[in-house]
Amino acid sequence: MPFVRNDGRARFAAVVSAAAMSAGLVGGCGGAGEAVPPTASAPAESVAVHTPNGTDVAFARDMIPHHRQAMEMADLAVDRAGSAEVRTLADQIRQAQDSEITQMAGWLTEWGQPLPSPGQHTGQDEHHGMPGMMTGAEMAALAGAAGADFDRLFLDMMIRHHEGAVRMAGILRSDGVHPAVRQLAESIAASQQSEITEMRGLLEQL
Repeated sequence: MPFVRNDGRARFAAVVSAAAMSAGLVGGCGGAGEAVPPTASAPAESVAVHTPNGTDVAFARDMIPHHRQAMEMADLAVDRAGSAEVRTLADQIRQAQDSEITQMAGWLTEWGQPLPSPGQHTGQDEHHGMPGMMTGAEMAALAGAAGADFDRLFLDMMIRHHEGAVRMAGILRSDGVHPAVRQLAESIAASQQSEITEMRGLLEQL
């Protein structure tokens, strides 16, 4: 750069140059007309957002057997329910939760995590993060009921089962980080809370 005799202009040029260098260091920007390379932190942050944490994995691994038990309860309604409304609701629950199981099983496979075994729901067990699970005795009682008795038992049990799922979804929404898992948890909480309201209404009609 040629020497500038005017001290004021020299000082001004020095200040502008220093400011430009500072902006480049702080903001990650290059000089005018230069291509700005991506910062090293951006890809890492993107990967971190889409990498599941322990809560995400536990949610999928626990919600699959939780959903399986709800589907088992819903299957019993096909030839035991006395109310057409209960049969319709049970079919709605079965279809929704079957689809969600497929989605969560796909995530676990993608993450290199083992899938829960088909028989992995031995009753209510808070230590395994599955609130709302029915015991073996409760499932046997439901299987042995029919008509209006089945309807009352099914609705009471499914309300408790849904309340457990809503609690599990709440934990995920607080501590999970994976966007898709959080979105599913929000969907489960909303849909099952709506079904709880519907089931309470059906119980009042029995």
